Amino acid sequence: MKKFDKERVLLALAGPVIALAVAFVLSAIVLIASGKNPVEPFSIMFEQASFSDVQVRIINQASMYYIAALAVAIGFRMNLFNIGVDGQYQLAAMMAAIVGAHANLPAVLQIPLLLLTAVLTGAFWSGIAGVLKVTRGVSEVVATIMLNAIAVSVIAYLWLPNVFGVKVGNNNTTGEMHESGWVPGIDMGAAGEIYGLVVLAALLGVGYWVVLNRTRFGFDLRASGASESAAAASGVDPKRMVLTAMLISGGLAGLAGLPILLGDSHTYNLNFPTGIGFLGIGIALLGRNNPTGIAFAALLWAWLDKASPELDFHDYDKEIAVIMQGLIVLSVVVSYEAVREWGLRRQQRRVGAELAAGNVLGADNNVKKEVAGR
Repeated sequence: MKKFDKERVLLALAGPVIALAVAFVLSAIVLIASGKNPVEPFSIMFEQASFSDVQVRIINQASMYYIAALAVAIGFRMNLFNIGVDGQYQLAAMMAAIVGAHANLPAVLQIPLLLLTAVLTGAFWSGIAGVLKVTRGVSEVVATIMLNAIAVSVIAYLWLPNVFGVKVGNNNTTGEMHESGWVPGIDMGAAGEIYGLVVLAALLGVGYWVVLNRTRFGFDLRASGASESAAAASGVDPKRMVLTAMLISGGLAGLAGLPILLGDSHTYNLNFPTGIGFLGIGIALLGRNNPTGIAFAALLWAWLDKASPELDFHDYDKEIAVIMQGLIVLSVVVSYEAVREWGLRRQQRRVGAELAAGNVLGADNNVKKEVAGR
């Protein structure tokens, strides 16, 4: 059993480690091809990670990446590809900002109201794709891509001055939220503040693991993702699980933009970060849908984002970080498949060796003798 556990851990770690190594090597090749030093850019970025203010920015950014990746991972565990996380979290953040600007309750009520608004908005938006899939068989990939585009148009409408928009110079905004909806951060002195909702991100990771691995619902979810027919034979309704998974995924996605909304910007405007949902796909893949692995992947992505701007001051293009992120995603897909094939071949050889040694047959004979004795 111990040997099996060690091998399983080795297989789980081999994929991301190989992917990162390949991505670093390919990035170095790109630098060499462009006539640049292949090592210095990484040294500069590693050095940036030693500064406390950069560390704070990395943690803050990683909190949003982490929540978005959890939303994607929920879909992956159900064999669903929720590519609409980007539209879901942006629309949810805007709705929360609108509610926060017009409702002024005590903080003990205001903050839960904003969180609930974001969750319900994200769940509603992803639920549309879920309903289309279970009732009409529409691919969730196609549906969520289309819903991303629609979300952008809905946001543009809500920004109109005669709807909920407020024009501040050349920037469209929903107006500043009431202070009762602001979530205080963790003061790190001169380094800045860590978003208060970083704690929520960590709790969501714990909840994700507990629900998937320690509850009947989590078992049904994983079983349905592995085989809908087998799950249906055991009494699970696959269509209900598909819809539920899409609702939960969208609800989580709705929270992805709240760390910065409630902790820093306090309004939704043209400067609000976009693209987090798409980055969450790569982070979930690299983290292998495991909450701990996703946490490390989110920190890596955030490090690449926050440390790379320094490259512009050393005659390097900060886009090397973007190239590396893309290479990581490609390497992840290839390395995971290679590791899976290697694991299958290793298991087949082990079973073959045991059969050749007669261990399996011997065990079978012992069972027969025991049955005969009874």
